[in-house]
Amino acid sequence: MYTPHFTAETSSGDMVEREFTVAGVPGVLWSPAAGSDRAPLVLMGHGGGNHKKAPAMTGRARHLVTGCGFHVAVIDAPGHGDRPRTAHDEQEIAELYRARAAGEPEGPVVVRYNAHLAEIAVPEWTATLDALQGLPEIGAEGPVGYFGINMGTAIGIPFVAGEPRITAAVFGQHWPDVLAEQAKRITIPIEFDLQWDDEHIPRAAGLALFDAFASKEKTLHANAGRHKELPRFEFDSAVRFFARHLGGAAVTAA
Repeated sequence: MYTPHFTAETSSGDMVEREFTVAGVPGVLWSPAAGSDRAPLVLMGHGGGNHKKAPAMTGRARHLVTGCGFHVAVIDAPGHGDRPRTAHDEQEIAELYRARAAGEPEGPVVVRYNAHLAEIAVPEWTATLDALQGLPEIGAEGPVGYFGINMGTAIGIPFVAGEPRITAAVFGQHWPDVLAEQAKRITIPIEFDLQWDDEHIPRAAGLALFDAFASKEKTLHANAGRHKELPRFEFDSAVRFFARHLGGAAVTAA
């Protein structure tokens, strides 16, 4: 049985931040500062090139902790954050930069590399969930959500497809190539974000991935704009989505 090894703790207002490792994988857990009652847990996967405590992760965690009273956890993906890159990581990143400089499609490189990272990260997420549910303030019976866009979707779909403890998820902005078959195994409520003018992911590809989910309740949020222009208000919607499905008092994010 895995247990989290806490290495640092800080607090800011009504949120506590605790850094931890599980089986050597570094992560961070944000929790409400007051009260010891059990609360739902949201796992968040960060995007490519980012890390567990990137500003977007910290900001989203604060909305879920202070707006809903949830716990929120993020772990560094392989080759990201506090995890050193391997030779394979360096090779794939160099190939991505080469394709970008040459004006070639980035999709084939990103899809291949993210699929490789998912093979490593999915069992790490399972171990992390096992460990966190051993904490008295989370417990093994409470609802669990997953949020991940871009690389967070590439890792999150195979993780959620094989993890019955996840009860609701938010995905978006990825190619369907290696994910569509796994998405067909997902039946929980989902929210899916898509940029209508994405210069990397063709509109039809994004719609195909959304269509693949077997969920009876699935909502598509399509916004005008390019790949990196996903509106910040979409996370307001994600907060309400998790409050609805996990329980909690949703507060519109500022």
